[in-house]
Amino acid sequence: MTAQKRQIIITKRIAKHGKDTIIVVPKSLSGIIKPGMLTQLTIDILNETPMQEEETGGTAQ
Repeated sequence: MTAQKRQIIITKRIAKHGKDTIIVVPKSLSGIIKPGMLTQLTIDILNETPMQEEETGGTAQ
């Protein structure tokens, strides 16, 4: 039995969690993407300008 390849495209801002830079997967995808699944992530940079402090609500670094 061959697993069907599914592709989901989402556009996300890169977030910061402590010292780590992360990408948060929307909760609405929790029915499709489960912990422990092997996925492939391709990153296309759409805008190289980081958000300003006022837009993020935190400290820009």
